[in-house]
Amino acid sequence: MCDPNNPNIQNRTTPQWSLHYSACNAGLSWTHLASRQAFYRHRIIPRTCVDTNQRDTATEIFGHRVDAPIGFAPIGINRIYHPAGELSVAKVAEELKLTYCLSSAGSYSIEEVGKANGDGPRFVQLYQSHDDDQAISMMQRALDNGFDVCMLMTDTWSLAWHHNDFFTGNYAFYHDHGAGDLGLKDPVFQQRLKEAGINEKQNPMEFGAKWIDKNIWYGRAHTWEKVKWTMAQWKRISGGRSFCIKCIQNVEDAKKCVELYEFDGILVTNHAGRQVDGAVASLDVLEKIADAIMFDSCVRSAADVFKALALGAKYVFISRLWVWALSISREHGVRHMLKSLLAEFDLLMEEAGYPFIDRIDGSAIDSLPQAANLIAEHSGI
Repeated sequence: MCDPNNPNIQNRTTPQWSLHYSACNAGLSWTHLASRQAFYRHRIIPRTCVDTNQRDTATEIFGHRVDAPIGFAPIGINRIYHPAGELSVAKVAEELKLTYCLSSAGSYSIEEVGKANGDGPRFVQLYQSHDDDQAISMMQRALDNGFDVCMLMTDTWSLAWHHNDFFTGNYAFYHDHGAGDLGLKDPVFQQRLKEAGINEKQNPMEFGAKWIDKNIWYGRAHTWEKVKWTMAQWKRISGGRSFCIKCIQNVEDAKKCVELYEFDGILVTNHAGRQVDGAVASLDVLEKIADAIMFDSCVRSAADVFKALALGAKYVFISRLWVWALSISREHGVRHMLKSLLAEFDLLMEEAGYPFIDRIDGSAIDSLPQAANLIAEHSGI
């Protein structure tokens, strides 16, 4: 499924270029490869003769009680994988009592996704807008629609060098695929369009470029001071609700987050290898950051979730797994994939001798030394 050229997917309705978009990594995919190999380095140590007849995978995240330490990572433009896009995913998240995080590059509005998610716990992930009024508008809309945790993306000042996208001439945000509709429908952005004299129906590419190139990506790398400002605005708007930083990969940065800026949460991730090629594996960084409460990068199985928890994560987000499921069979595919992962995780806890997730710690795994060799054939896993 991770190979867009796989003949077994030719009959699916999802266009090949969108599968290229989901599968591509930065540069030569070395970061993605390192991230997968990091999971192979850690081995679970099963315990025997433990009473695992009664198991509990439930946990709490930012005041929300959820059925498992597994959530839906924020991924943009879901409509390119299936017309139902984010709506299907948000619906399944509520059904399964798992956390859903909406990307500000989403293809449905905050209001529509909030409604689809019902009473489910939901976060919003923001890209740092170049327009302060628009950033505030997005945060206010999120809060008004039940998104009570704000997560700021900090590794995407520009999109990375993606060979597959260049090869296919693919830049979804410039085309009429509902790309970025979450922000395009923002009232402040609509006002900016009027000021610039851009008609979204007559000039769709210019319309998309205005949102992505002039508002979200390209031309501006923000600093800690701007991040501090964004947190202050969210705290003011939300009455002090939780604010998190996404894409921490450096121990010193993690210390700043906790000790200097007092952010409520850290998400350790390298964007699944999609931003900086040749970077460290997020799992290797996770074990060095004691205060990391969330993890996301190249998770493919229940064993991966278990290992991340053992290395210090309190909560694990999954990403490409549910994108592939969405592309196959809308909400039915997402539901089936998540139920399978949850069942696998429950079975693993039984077989490994861990009835409760709070018993999963560093003693549950054996870690091999970090190695320099890379196995190319695993790069697409």
